[in-house]
Amino acid sequence: MENVIAKARSYLDMHRGERISLTQLARAVGASPFHLQRRFKESLGLSPGDYQREAQLEDAKRHLKNGGRVTDALFEAGYGSVSRFYEKAAARLGMPARAYRNRGKGTRILYATFASPLGAVLIAGTERGLCSVKLGDGAKKLLSEEFPEAEVVADAKALAPIRSAILEFMHGDASLAKIPLDIRGTVFQRRVWDQLRRIPAGETRSYGQIARAIGAPRAVRAVGSACGANPVALVIPCHRALRADGTLGGYAWGLAKKKKLLEIEKRARK
Repeated sequence: MENVIAKARSYLDMHRGERISLTQLARAVGASPFHLQRRFKESLGLSPGDYQREAQLEDAKRHLKNGGRVTDALFEAGYGSVSRFYEKAAARLGMPARAYRNRGKGTRILYATFASPLGAVLIAGTERGLCSVKLGDGAKKLLSEEFPEAEVVADAKALAPIRSAILEFMHGDASLAKIPLDIRGTVFQRRVWDQLRRIPAGETRSYGQIARAIGAPRAVRAVGSACGANPVALVIPCHRALRADGTLGGYAWGLAKKKKLLEIEKRARK
């Protein structure tokens, strides 16, 4: 079946921008629609339809980054109309398409840095919600890499409530579950991130358990990659994801920080 999945991906990649029905795809690779749909999602964490939508959005992002007119970029990516793009995909850019094309120009991001038991922390947010939480020195540079033209403004006062919540969290005294977020991610990444937010503080799950929980039991490696792409450390608690043997696995901000976070949460549950 893995060969069939590879053929299906190849077929979809060759027909990017076209609307390929599940029946058409199944016929092209010699499989039943039902089994193809199920196996595709188990292997990749996405349905064939989701896979096409993600590819289309990536095409739109590429055309926008090249600096073309918004309307031209969206039509080149295969959207039948500008309204269809805004209905189906615009929210996942995290900003208006024109601002994305301009690498964040016209978007205002507030940020603050502060010391914590885990070292330096950077938090940043837009008017929609928190868009970045990074641990360690040099975090401001990371914040500006994707959208270097965005207006990045230090504003500790505006972000003081989030700062307080994170410090309380690090002492085992608060939850970050209700903090509003303004983050970008693929359909698969968002499923993983949503599942991570469902793990109670003080508990952990293996990457395999998370993969099974989102209906993609074979996508264990992809789950690990989604954890690594988490833009808001702590708020999306990817530190609660472990290897199947119970070892820590990876953590973007260092295994020492991951270990300390888990210890804090376990003590808070007692």
